[in-house]
Amino acid sequence: MNSKKILLIVVIAALIGAFFLFDLGSYLNLDYIKTQQDSLQSWVSANKVLAIAAFVVFYVLVTALSLPGAVIMTLVGGAIFGLATGLILVSFASAIGATLAFLMARYLLRAPLTNKFSSYIDPINRGIEKDGISYLFTLRLVPLFPFFVINAVMGLTRMKVGTFYWVSQLGMLPGTAIFVNAGTQLALIEQPSDILSPGLILSFCLLGIFPWIAKFIVDKVKQRQVYNGYTKPKKFDTNMVVIGAGAGGLVTSYIAAATKAKVTLIERHKMGGDCLNTGCVPSKTLIRTTHFLADVRDAKDLGIRNAEVEYEFSEVMDRVQRVIETIEPHDSIARYESLGVDCVTGSAHIRSPWEVEVNGKTITTQNIVIATGARPAIPSIPGIELVDPLTSDTIWGLRQRPERLLVLGAGAIGCELGQCFARLGSDVSILFRGTQVLTREDQDAAAVVEKRLQEDGITICSSHTPVRFEVTGQGYQLVCRHNEQEKRIGFDKLLVATGRTANVTGFGLEAMGITAKPGGTIQVDPYLRTRIPNILACGDVIGPFQFTHAAAHQAWFASVNALFGQFKKFKVDYSLIPFTTYTSPEVARIGLNEKQAIDEGIAYEAVRYNLEELDRAITDEAAYGFVKVLLKPGSDKIIGVTLVGEHAAEMLPEFALAMKNKLGLNKILGTIHAYPTLNEANRFVAGEWKKKHAPQKVLAWLETFHRWKRG
Repeated sequence: MNSKKILLIVVIAALIGAFFLFDLGSYLNLDYIKTQQDSLQSWVSANKVLAIAAFVVFYVLVTALSLPGAVIMTLVGGAIFGLATGLILVSFASAIGATLAFLMARYLLRAPLTNKFSSYIDPINRGIEKDGISYLFTLRLVPLFPFFVINAVMGLTRMKVGTFYWVSQLGMLPGTAIFVNAGTQLALIEQPSDILSPGLILSFCLLGIFPWIAKFIVDKVKQRQVYNGYTKPKKFDTNMVVIGAGAGGLVTSYIAAATKAKVTLIERHKMGGDCLNTGCVPSKTLIRTTHFLADVRDAKDLGIRNAEVEYEFSEVMDRVQRVIETIEPHDSIARYESLGVDCVTGSAHIRSPWEVEVNGKTITTQNIVIATGARPAIPSIPGIELVDPLTSDTIWGLRQRPERLLVLGAGAIGCELGQCFARLGSDVSILFRGTQVLTREDQDAAAVVEKRLQEDGITICSSHTPVRFEVTGQGYQLVCRHNEQEKRIGFDKLLVATGRTANVTGFGLEAMGITAKPGGTIQVDPYLRTRIPNILACGDVIGPFQFTHAAAHQAWFASVNALFGQFKKFKVDYSLIPFTTYTSPEVARIGLNEKQAIDEGIAYEAVRYNLEELDRAITDEAAYGFVKVLLKPGSDKIIGVTLVGEHAAEMLPEFALAMKNKLGLNKILGTIHAYPTLNEANRFVAGEWKKKHAPQKVLAWLETFHRWKRG
């Protein structure tokens, strides 16, 4: 704590001590004031300016220091200055005093309490940013809430000082007027509680909640307006129609059926969506095969003199399809119908907020959930249509290995598939505009992955800008710009991995006035509702994360809010979404990484453990990568984790569980981990933090104690 804060605390303590030491509270007593009213009025008449100044200063001090007596001071204001003057003086003095109390709480308490109780204060701050004026105005109007508590609590938030002042002055004005007016009739008052009758208190309470009632009415009116022109059916065929049977749609349907709602799931293509058919399942299947090829290639590192492998590329790709077919029953129509979901194959079209047409039949429904996913985005580069580009959707149809594969994009898909094809023997180049692969990751994490990609024979073309594609006698070539010079890169096949576009057209959203926001995804509120409240959306079609587990997470909120939102709604929580990239090595993280913390101006302490020191990583010839944990400064509270290494994604759940349940590194350090395992790294990084925060003074004392014991 700095000297200025210490001095302020001393001054505040001295003023409060003086108030009680000199028994100043006895002068702020109704009986005493009534006996002195005549002499006070005589003195005020003779010294009006001095009296006003003294009254205001004393009132500000009482309010700022949260001392008892503000009510009596308000009555005195009316008694000796009259209604008009008294109201002006008390209104400004009380607002100034409250603001000083607000500032003192902010200066002395906000930093330590925010660091310690951020999980409680952060949601309050978000509420203040959205509805802070209404909250404060309501609290000021209702006399049941102690004003000194309001001053202190608001000081801990991010509310602006000016906003706090004017809302406080305006909100306290009605109550101030009543007490000042009562003060003009001081002789008739036996005790302050006589002023506020139960009826008057109720009136203030109703006045206080009026803004919320008005907001509720306005919201209801706005909701009714979006339904203008549509006729709501008197009966419904189903409680919910879900459009799209990917991860988001499947989980939404499952939850609805599990709660005994009648739900219809419509899919125009294949059950399971991208994840099963073209995304997670096929890519991880191919990664497993190519990981084995890399082990054979590096057999000498395992003490094996020579190892060879024979394979047919077409058989490798056939295995991918076999794995898809093996997993397919988990997402099949038969399974979901056995769970109580009515599955329909066909193209859905939304005709109204309560009507969906499919296969010429109209289904009436209380709610609609859009889970139509996304598709690979093809960049607008001249000549790209000439080279018949592959995407993560179409690459699985290959049955002949490309000799030269050019990958556009260095995100997770580009790096994962590029590494797979390099290990299968293709000459792979990964080209991108940026300066590092995996641009969302910290530079040190991306550097480990890039080094391994290069060891696998991949050419990394960073800071390259595509200009045009051309057809040549030897195949195709990309003309690009690098360091202000034109460069040509030849290839046989092009894989485009530059992002995905949400599927928001072709099923009636435009006619409903539900359009895509600038990023191309559907705009939803925190409850996943579109502009039409009974039409919700989840998964890749809304973002912000295009992960299977993120879509499944959103699906719970979409389903529950659709079915039970009239009773209780839940805001979707994105604070603990895992990010995983399945390159070799893998990159896995949760919470903040250093790049995000720096960009958002969030203070942190970083602690790191290198896997080259981990016994199990050494035995597996996988001694590369690291575990990096970000913590709140001066605390073991975890705010983010990044892991880079083989099986990093399998090491992440321990941290996810710890963060979800607010467990710090001390708890992980105190947990026994089997030896030798990769997960020991999680305990070792906790140990690194503990060493950095070892109590040096205590250790010095112990060293002296043990020296004394030795004699």
